[in-house]
Amino acid sequence: MTAIALSLQDLHKSFGATPIIRGVSLDIRQGERHAIIGPNGAGKSTLFHLISGRFPLTAGRIALKGEDITGRKPFEINRRGLSRSFQVTNIFPRLTVFENVRCGVLWSLGYRYSFWHNVRKLKDANEQAQAVLERIGLGSRRDIQAGVLTYAEQRALEIGITIAGGADVIMLDEPTAGMSRSETDHAVALIKRISEGRTLIMVEHDMGVVFDLADRISVLVYGQIIASDAPAAIRSNTAVREAYLGQALEAEH
Repeated sequence: MTAIALSLQDLHKSFGATPIIRGVSLDIRQGERHAIIGPNGAGKSTLFHLISGRFPLTAGRIALKGEDITGRKPFEINRRGLSRSFQVTNIFPRLTVFENVRCGVLWSLGYRYSFWHNVRKLKDANEQAQAVLERIGLGSRRDIQAGVLTYAEQRALEIGITIAGGADVIMLDEPTAGMSRSETDHAVALIKRISEGRTLIMVEHDMGVVFDLADRISVLVYGQIIASDAPAAIRSNTAVREAYLGQALEAEH
């Protein structure tokens, strides 16, 4: 039986008197590519913030690879093997592309806050950062400032930073948002490569991307999961089509 990478148990989140997440329970298997879809305002990004520790839970429990991470701070969760990207590109624009990725590998290699290490001489960190750059297709762009990359390249860089620390559970929030079709195709190929051997959880509105990438899809509507199944079953689910998927597919055409 495949191990559970991430277990969400009856999650609730309210802001004041307003409930946003209302009893979400979900097990995501190790090595699975799992997409979370739903209409705007369904609570998808809030759910990501809860899992990654950015927001505290109102109630419920979260386990990462069997370990309870409920109430842990984001950096503590990250060090236990979960890393995420954001809807809005989150990079260091004045650092080079290489320096951005190298920042992501340092802690995983045991380098802590230090004033006496010359980071340029850390052979293992530099080699690992270069390997990540090659994997995400930015090897030739390593020495330019990240802020001058194209939008699609910046999104690829953020994915590189997400995997740089060696996390085996990665969360991508709207990884293809704002991209052209050709850029989206390139991003999908990249996500397939970097998710090999890892557990992938993503929020995505582009149904073409979702059905191309996901092994399983969960549909979140008004803070509740109304279905969680294989892509073919989700596509034919009447309740899902009525609540969201019909409109989303129409919007693709």
